[in-house]
Amino acid sequence: MSNAQLRKVLITGAGTGFGYEAAMRLAEKGFDVIAAVEIWAQVQTLKWRAAERGVKLRVEKLDVTDAGDRRKALGWGVEILVNNAGIGEGGSTVDIPESNIRNQFEVNVTGPLVLTQGIAKQMAERHAGRIVWVSSREGLNVNPFTGIYAASKHAVEAIAETMAYELQEHGVEVATVNPGPFLTGFNDRMFQTWESWADDASERLFDYSELAFPRAQFDPEAVYATLTAVAAGEVDSFRNLEPKSMIEETKRLQEVPWLRKVTDGLGTRHQAIQNSYDMEPETPVSG
Repeated sequence: MSNAQLRKVLITGAGTGFGYEAAMRLAEKGFDVIAAVEIWAQVQTLKWRAAERGVKLRVEKLDVTDAGDRRKALGWGVEILVNNAGIGEGGSTVDIPESNIRNQFEVNVTGPLVLTQGIAKQMAERHAGRIVWVSSREGLNVNPFTGIYAASKHAVEAIAETMAYELQEHGVEVATVNPGPFLTGFNDRMFQTWESWADDASERLFDYSELAFPRAQFDPEAVYATLTAVAAGEVDSFRNLEPKSMIEETKRLQEVPWLRKVTDGLGTRHQAIQNSYDMEPETPVSG
């Protein structure tokens, strides 16, 4: 089998957002799509939505943190794996409770990687396969109050880049898709997770009722199209950042830590922090 012949796609986190739309679009293209959702309650709902859309999906319950679910997936004959499942924990790096930090990495890093290990070895045995990691622009940059989420995506970047080197001799392609701030509800939900923290609110450094995601957000169509194309093998670049209008800013911000002094702005609020106070939730990019 060559990579041009790959047809069976597993997309994790397909119940909502980018994964949902990519699953639908790949099915419309004729791929054999296994749309995986985190909980049983999402299974029938996704089947109904697929029927309404007129596409055929195989819907499976797959929680990437569940060893039994991951083991089950090894029997599906996956040829293209889209690691899309993920959560976002909002809050300051000095406030987020330990259990929430651990869960962020279990869902975004450890679970997907362990799932990928088994499937990648099957791909290597066939000498064909494609693995797509849905990372983030925050795998390359950071924003205030999303540092733990960004840390998990920085980890994904390291894993994906290393995996690409390790699997190339085995004929397995590896790519990342890096969405910036898109208006899917995901970013705004990150700024609500503090409401269920099991901590002492009086010890927090920030009052999260005053804060919002610090950037205006784009229409998600660009990510839907790019993620679908990368999974389908229609795009051959390793890193795929959307919106493309943010590529140069992203590269420039990667240089900032090289230039920053430890005394820069001490005693004053950083403008990026102030943006979280000034921004309204779900603010779209104008124009």
